[in-house]
Amino acid sequence: MKKTIKLLTAASAIALLFSVTETKAQDSQAWRLGVGLNGGVGTKDPYGFVLGGDVKLQKDLAGPVSLTLASGFNHFFVKDEFDNVADPYNVVPLKAGVKAFLNKNFYVSGELGAGFGTDEGGETSFVWSPSIGWAFTNGLDIGVKYEDYTKYDPTKQVALRIAYGFNLSK
Repeated sequence: MKKTIKLLTAASAIALLFSVTETKAQDSQAWRLGVGLNGGVGTKDPYGFVLGGDVKLQKDLAGPVSLTLASGFNHFFVKDEFDNVADPYNVVPLKAGVKAFLNKNFYVSGELGAGFGTDEGGETSFVWSPSIGWAFTNGLDIGVKYEDYTKYDPTKQVALRIAYGFNLSK
């Protein structure tokens, strides 16, 4: 079932990329750097609130598509009722992705990569993350993402990302 959902998500993202026809209101071929804060909720026990930050490099391609490279830090807080049986989870994700603008401001994106556990005994996990968002012309970027670190089942989150992007090509 999980493989089917992942395959359908990937196929939908690819189909969406090929169906995008409008151009975005950003400079073609520009480089951008975004700095963001993420606040989310874990989707499974023992984790509740998730807090993190990231830095995202974006290379605009011709038309409405961009490539992204992102890294950051996420801290999964343990819910109070699990304090005695679970530890917080800290992870550094490194992801590459594709961002496609459906109109001037609205975009969808998908990222794949690795999450590196930073605690003693922390392991490396495959991570995937689809998102949607709105990029304002002043550099503000607000989005919602789902993020799944597949090695450890409870490390999934739905998060709000608020970021500011700098145009590095000017």
